[in-house]
Amino acid sequence: MDEYPIHQAPLPVTWAVSSDRNVYDRCYLMAHDRSGEVMVISGLGYYPNLGVKDAFLAVRRRTQGRDETTVVHLSDLIDDDRLRQGVGTYSIDVVEPLQTLRLTLADTEGISADLTWTGSYPVVQELPHVMRAGSRVTLDAQRFAQVGTWAGTLTVDGEEIVVDPATWVGTRDRSWGIRPSGEAPPAGAPLEPAFDGMWWLYVPLRFDDFAVVLIIQEEPDGHRTLNDCTRVWPDGRREQLGWPRVQIRYEPGSRTATSATITCTTPTGDPVVLEVDSLLAAPLHVGCGYGGDPDWAHGAWRGPEFAERLTYDMASPEVQGRLMFGMVDHVGRAVLREEGQPDRTGWGLFEHGVLGRHDPSGFADWFTLAP
Repeated sequence: MDEYPIHQAPLPVTWAVSSDRNVYDRCYLMAHDRSGEVMVISGLGYYPNLGVKDAFLAVRRRTQGRDETTVVHLSDLIDDDRLRQGVGTYSIDVVEPLQTLRLTLADTEGISADLTWTGSYPVVQELPHVMRAGSRVTLDAQRFAQVGTWAGTLTVDGEEIVVDPATWVGTRDRSWGIRPSGEAPPAGAPLEPAFDGMWWLYVPLRFDDFAVVLIIQEEPDGHRTLNDCTRVWPDGRREQLGWPRVQIRYEPGSRTATSATITCTTPTGDPVVLEVDSLLAAPLHVGCGYGGDPDWAHGAWRGPEFAERLTYDMASPEVQGRLMFGMVDHVGRAVLREEGQPDRTGWGLFEHGVLGRHDPSGFADWFTLAP
């Protein structure tokens, strides 16, 4: 890489420009067949200041007699060859930049995959995402996102699942910057004010004619710190869809979303309404390593050539007790309504989490549940 004119700082490519321990470069990939019976979530991350690279692939299935998530974790020492993205038996090859990827997992603990991603529309560069805790920067990241289709095969314990691009859709993103990773650092002085919660919504959707990518974050009082909603067409045209108004509905006695009404606005002031339903829920903090997952933390040192498989009974009290404390990815089905146009049906990701207090939602503290 150092042979090419790509440098952004007076450093070799493998040296991070910041000494922050939380420097990272990671991708996320999601796939489903629109049935609400199966969902695949995967990711690969490099953490140069921690000396670690890792990956995971989770299969979430809910069919008659089965309600489980099974996941493979892989971790190893970081290396300098950033053009060959891989950890152990897991690799991601860039076939055509910003358009086509190939994800492969050789048989590991009974799970293997050979999946090809094809972007349906150009990638969307999202707004920079910055979070602070007091004076400390806890997140400073840039990300691009894309919707598309998947093709190939997935095998779990000898059962082969054919991934047909006619039905298998999904979303992927790549982000980099600073984000909490690895083992917890020394705490320092207590935060003032203490962290009281956050509200998050991420909805990238694929329609036949265009894609919509929405990302919103709010503080406990409802103050919006991140607002980005973009519609993109095949020729690369982009349209900002304003300041969306959002109504989330939850399962009674929980914080697990069931559906949402999202009212966006075109630049000319016309409403664009998304009615989004959840067909299958997969909590990211149960095996996927996000948001305080006790079993798997991105960037944590597990030793060289580490690999394991874990399986979770999603109906168990232990798993159900975690759900309100993290982000949940849903198989998303959406209907888009726009004046003068026929209703359009889209598919993709409906990711939502409401942690702690959120006044607009009626959650007064960390333990309030939906009526």
